Amino acid sequence: MSALLEVRGLVKTYGSGDAATHVLRGLTLALEKGEMAALLGASGSGKSTLLTILGTLMQPTSGSYTMLGQDLLAAGDAQLTQFRNKHIGFVFQFHNLLPDFTALENVLFPTAVREGRETAAARTRGRDLLARMGLADRIDFPTANLSGGQKQRVAVARALMNAPELVLADEPTGNLDRASAMQVMALIAQINAEEGTTFLISTHDDTIAGLCRRRVLVKDGVVTG
Repeated sequence: MSALLEVRGLVKTYGSGDAATHVLRGLTLALEKGEMAALLGASGSGKSTLLTILGTLMQPTSGSYTMLGQDLLAAGDAQLTQFRNKHIGFVFQFHNLLPDFTALENVLFPTAVREGRETAAARTRGRDLLARMGLADRIDFPTANLSGGQKQRVAVARALMNAPELVLADEPTGNLDRASAMQVMALIAQINAEEGTTFLISTHDDTIAGLCRRRVLVKDGVVTG
Protein backbone atom coordinates (compact mmCIF):
# COMPACT_ATOMS: atom_id res chain seq x y z
CA MET A 1 0.00 0.00 0.00
CA SER A 2 1.01 3.62 -0.47
CA ALA A 3 0.08 6.71 1.50
CA LEU A 4 -3.26 8.28 0.72
CA LEU A 5 -2.81 11.17 3.13
CA GLU A 6 -0.33 12.49 5.66
CA VAL A 7 -0.59 15.17 8.30
CA ARG A 8 2.45 16.38 10.21
CA GLY A 9 2.71 18.57 13.27
CA LEU A 10 -0.98 19.52 13.30
CA VAL A 11 -1.77 22.17 15.88
CA LYS A 12 -5.27 23.49 16.52
CA THR A 13 -5.77 26.18 19.13
CA TYR A 14 -9.02 27.97 19.88
CA GLY A 15 -8.78 31.43 21.40
CA SER A 16 -5.59 33.10 22.59
CA GLY A 17 -3.69 34.04 25.69
CA ASP A 18 -5.02 32.74 28.97
CA ALA A 19 -8.26 31.71 27.23
CA ALA A 20 -6.50 29.52 24.65
CA THR A 21 -7.64 25.90 24.33
CA HIS A 22 -5.06 23.62 22.77
CA VAL A 23 -6.88 20.74 21.08
CA LEU A 24 -4.25 19.33 18.72
CA ARG A 25 -0.63 19.56 19.86
CA GLY A 26 1.59 18.57 16.96
CA LEU A 27 -0.34 15.52 15.76
CA THR A 28 1.20 13.38 13.00
CA LEU A 29 -0.65 10.64 11.10
CA ALA A 30 -0.49 8.82 7.77
CA LEU A 31 -3.22 6.66 6.25
CA GLU A 32 -2.46 4.14 3.55
CA LYS A 33 -4.69 3.51 0.55
CA GLY A 34 -7.23 0.83 1.39
CA GLU A 35 -6.85 1.04 5.17
CA MET A 36 -9.77 0.53 7.52
CA ALA A 37 -8.74 2.22 10.76
CA ALA A 38 -10.50 2.94 14.05
CA LEU A 39 -9.92 6.37 15.60
CA LEU A 40 -9.95 6.03 19.38
CA GLY A 41 -9.64 8.39 22.31
CA ALA A 42 -11.53 9.88 25.22
CA SER A 43 -13.96 12.74 24.73
CA GLY A 44 -11.96 15.93 24.31
CA SER A 45 -8.87 14.14 23.01
CA GLY A 46 -9.09 15.85 19.60
CA LYS A 47 -10.71 13.12 17.48
CA SER A 48 -13.54 15.23 16.10
CA THR A 49 -11.23 18.15 15.42
CA LEU A 50 -8.88 15.84 13.53
CA LEU A 51 -11.74 14.44 11.43
CA THR A 52 -12.95 17.94 10.65
CA ILE A 53 -9.49 18.99 9.47
CA LEU A 54 -9.02 15.80 7.44
CA GLY A 55 -12.37 16.51 5.82
CA THR A 56 -11.08 19.98 4.80
CA LEU A 57 -13.89 21.61 6.77
CA MET A 58 -11.49 23.38 9.15
CA GLN A 59 -7.98 24.77 8.89
CA PRO A 60 -5.43 23.91 11.59
CA THR A 61 -3.52 26.61 13.39
CA SER A 62 -0.31 25.16 11.94
CA GLY A 63 1.11 21.98 10.45
CA SER A 64 0.86 20.28 7.05
CA TYR A 65 -1.75 18.16 5.29
CA THR A 66 -1.24 16.43 1.97
CA MET A 67 -3.67 14.02 0.29
CA LEU A 68 -3.29 12.47 -3.14
CA GLY A 69 -0.17 14.56 -3.53
CA GLN A 70 -1.96 17.88 -2.99
CA ASP A 71 -1.12 20.43 -0.31
CA LEU A 72 -4.59 21.01 1.08
CA LEU A 73 -3.57 23.78 3.46
CA ALA A 74 -2.44 25.89 0.52
CA ALA A 75 -5.71 25.43 -1.39
CA GLY A 76 -8.44 28.06 -1.61
CA ASP A 77 -12.05 27.55 -0.57
CA ALA A 78 -13.34 26.76 -4.07
CA GLN A 79 -10.55 24.25 -4.67
CA LEU A 80 -11.20 22.59 -1.30
CA THR A 81 -14.93 22.33 -1.99
CA GLN A 82 -14.24 20.62 -5.31
CA PHE A 83 -11.62 18.31 -3.78
CA ARG A 84 -13.90 17.36 -0.88
CA ASN A 85 -16.84 16.58 -3.15
CA LYS A 86 -14.73 14.36 -5.38
CA HIS A 87 -12.40 12.58 -2.97
CA ILE A 88 -13.92 12.56 0.55
CA GLY A 89 -17.13 11.05 1.91
CA PHE A 90 -18.65 11.59 5.36
CA VAL A 91 -20.78 9.42 7.63
CA PHE A 92 -22.04 10.99 10.86
CA GLN A 93 -23.64 9.56 13.99
CA PHE A 94 -26.88 11.41 13.26
CA HIS A 95 -26.92 10.62 9.52
CA ASN A 96 -28.02 14.20 8.53
CA LEU A 97 -30.42 13.02 5.84
CA LEU A 98 -33.07 15.24 4.26
CA PRO A 99 -36.25 13.77 5.80
CA ASP A 100 -38.66 14.76 3.01
CA PHE A 101 -36.39 13.34 0.30
CA THR A 102 -36.39 9.69 -0.69
CA ALA A 103 -33.49 7.39 0.05
CA LEU A 104 -32.37 7.67 -3.57
CA GLU A 105 -32.66 11.46 -3.63
CA ASN A 106 -30.48 11.68 -0.51
CA VAL A 107 -27.85 9.39 -2.05
CA LEU A 108 -27.85 11.36 -5.31
CA PHE A 109 -27.33 14.70 -3.56
CA PRO A 110 -23.48 14.80 -3.67
CA THR A 111 -23.42 14.06 -7.40
CA ALA A 112 -26.23 16.50 -8.13
CA VAL A 113 -24.23 19.21 -6.35
CA ARG A 114 -21.13 18.39 -8.41
CA GLU A 115 -22.87 18.03 -11.77
CA GLY A 116 -25.57 20.62 -11.25
CA ARG A 117 -28.23 18.02 -12.06
CA GLU A 118 -29.18 14.38 -11.64
CA THR A 119 -27.90 12.10 -14.41
CA ALA A 120 -29.01 8.69 -15.56
CA ALA A 121 -25.60 7.25 -14.66
CA ALA A 122 -25.84 8.73 -11.15
CA ARG A 123 -29.33 7.26 -10.67
CA THR A 124 -28.04 3.85 -11.72
CA ARG A 125 -25.12 4.04 -9.26
CA GLY A 126 -27.38 5.32 -6.48
CA ARG A 127 -29.81 2.45 -6.95
CA ASP A 128 -26.96 -0.06 -7.06
CA LEU A 129 -25.46 1.31 -3.83
CA LEU A 130 -28.79 1.18 -2.02
CA ALA A 131 -29.33 -2.38 -3.21
CA ARG A 132 -25.90 -3.31 -1.84
CA MET A 133 -26.98 -1.78 1.46
CA GLY A 134 -29.97 -4.12 1.52
CA LEU A 135 -32.40 -1.30 0.74
CA ALA A 136 -33.63 -2.25 -2.74
CA ASP A 137 -37.21 -2.17 -1.45
CA ARG A 138 -36.76 1.21 0.24
CA ILE A 139 -35.22 3.22 -2.61
CA ASP A 140 -38.25 5.47 -3.12
CA PHE A 141 -39.25 5.74 0.55
CA PRO A 142 -38.93 9.16 2.24
CA THR A 143 -36.12 8.76 4.76
CA ALA A 144 -38.47 9.97 7.52
CA ASN A 145 -40.21 6.60 7.14
CA LEU A 146 -37.03 4.51 7.59
CA SER A 147 -35.65 2.94 10.76
CA GLY A 148 -32.47 4.22 12.38
CA GLY A 149 -30.40 1.39 10.92
CA GLN A 150 -31.87 1.92 7.46
CA LYS A 151 -31.16 5.65 7.63
CA GLN A 152 -27.53 5.00 8.53
CA ARG A 153 -27.19 2.61 5.59
CA VAL A 154 -28.55 5.35 3.34
CA ALA A 155 -25.92 7.68 4.83
CA VAL A 156 -23.16 5.16 4.01
CA ALA A 157 -24.45 4.90 0.43
CA ARG A 158 -24.48 8.70 0.16
CA ALA A 159 -20.88 8.89 1.39
CA LEU A 160 -19.86 6.43 -1.34
CA MET A 161 -21.84 8.02 -4.16
CA ASN A 162 -18.93 9.90 -5.73
CA ALA A 163 -16.56 6.92 -5.24
CA PRO A 164 -14.29 8.83 -2.82
CA GLU A 165 -10.87 7.56 -1.89
CA LEU A 166 -11.47 8.44 1.78
CA VAL A 167 -14.54 8.07 3.99
CA LEU A 168 -14.49 9.73 7.41
CA ALA A 169 -17.01 8.25 9.84
CA ASP A 170 -17.71 10.01 13.15
CA GLU A 171 -19.38 7.53 15.55
CA PRO A 172 -21.39 6.01 12.66
CA THR A 173 -22.91 3.30 14.87
CA GLY A 174 -23.24 5.30 18.09
CA ASN A 175 -26.98 5.82 17.65
CA LEU A 176 -27.81 2.25 16.56
CA ASP A 177 -28.73 -0.97 18.31
CA ARG A 178 -26.11 -3.73 18.21
CA ALA A 179 -27.64 -5.66 15.32
CA SER A 180 -27.93 -2.55 13.12
CA ALA A 181 -24.40 -1.45 14.08
CA MET A 182 -22.96 -4.80 13.04
CA GLN A 183 -24.84 -4.63 9.75
CA VAL A 184 -23.48 -1.16 8.97
CA MET A 185 -19.93 -2.24 9.86
CA ALA A 186 -20.24 -5.37 7.68
CA LEU A 187 -21.22 -3.19 4.74
CA ILE A 188 -18.31 -0.81 5.40
CA ALA A 189 -15.90 -3.77 5.52
CA GLN A 190 -17.34 -5.10 2.27
CA ILE A 191 -16.87 -1.77 0.47
CA ASN A 192 -13.35 -1.49 1.89
CA ALA A 193 -12.43 -4.95 0.60
CA GLU A 194 -14.11 -4.69 -2.79
CA GLU A 195 -13.39 -1.07 -3.76
CA GLY A 196 -10.28 -0.27 -1.73
CA THR A 197 -11.94 2.74 -0.11
CA THR A 198 -10.00 4.02 2.91
CA PHE A 199 -12.08 4.37 6.08
CA LEU A 200 -11.22 6.24 9.28
CA ILE A 201 -13.90 5.44 11.85
CA SER A 202 -14.14 7.34 15.13
CA THR A 203 -15.69 5.20 17.85
CA HIS A 204 -15.86 4.62 21.60
CA ASP A 205 -17.01 1.05 21.05
CA ASP A 206 -14.25 -1.53 21.44
CA THR A 207 -16.25 -4.10 19.48
CA ILE A 208 -16.52 -1.74 16.51
CA ALA A 209 -12.81 -0.92 16.79
CA GLY A 210 -12.04 -4.63 16.76
CA LEU A 211 -13.61 -4.91 13.32
CA CYS A 212 -10.99 -2.52 11.91
CA ARG A 213 -7.50 -3.62 10.93
CA ARG A 214 -5.73 -0.72 12.64
CA ARG A 215 -6.27 1.36 15.75
CA VAL A 216 -5.24 5.02 15.91
CA LEU A 217 -5.26 6.28 19.51
CA VAL A 218 -5.43 10.03 20.13
CA LYS A 219 -4.60 11.35 23.59
CA ASP A 220 -4.12 14.98 24.59
CA GLY A 221 -4.03 16.10 20.97
CA VAL A 222 -1.41 13.70 19.60
CA VAL A 223 -1.41 10.16 18.21
CA THR A 224 0.00 7.84 20.85
CA GLY A 225 -0.61 4.49 19.21
